Amino acid sequence: MKMIRPQSGALDRRNQNGAAKPLLITLAVIVVVILIAVSSYTSRWNNMVRMREQVRQQWSQVDVVIKRRADLIPNLVATVKGFAAQEKQVIGEVTAARAALGGARTPKETMAANNQLDGALSRLLVIVENYPQLKSDQNFLALQDELTGTENRIAIERRKYNQAVQAYNTYISTFPNNIVAHMGGMPYNNDYFQVSSSERAAPPTVDFSH
Repeated sequence: MKMIRPQSGALDRRNQNGAAKPLLITLAVIVVVILIAVSSYTSRWNNMVRMREQVRQQWSQVDVVIKRRADLIPNLVATVKGFAAQEKQVIGEVTAARAALGGARTPKETMAANNQLDGALSRLLVIVENYPQLKSDQNFLALQDELTGTENRIAIERRKYNQAVQAYNTYISTFPNNIVAHMGGMPYNNDYFQVSSSERAAPPTVDFSH
């Protein structure tokens, strides 16, 4: 029986096809790995952007209530002057702190000016105890109520802002998010809104109800 040998050209084509398969598989694996890496990078980057914008949004809420309190200061100062004009130092401190708040351009500057205003207002409310007529003035009582409500709102929004900053910082600090953050230039946020020294010292409570 005569054996039929395959032609050399057919053998070459089979060898080439056999050699090409591992190469194609390797290329396919590389492409899949690249697609997974790009997808992971994009997903992590988008999360960082979303969390960064959440921080900015929360800061805008803080800024709104801080400015709301600052808007009450001129009326408060005018009312106090009507009964205690001689308290020039503390009135001047409140006015200067409000001016600094109005000139703040960054979150850090706003936080510092707000804490300065906290201290000045605390000192102002303490001296009010020396003026019974001022304590019973209806305009002053209304302003004091508005200030108290606004300060409570500032505390709430400050806490939400700090939580957003902490969540963002934690996310970009963990591996492999820290690599993505470094490559994309997503910085760590150090602008936590700390309470003022007057709040930490727990200033005396001033009761205007009597």
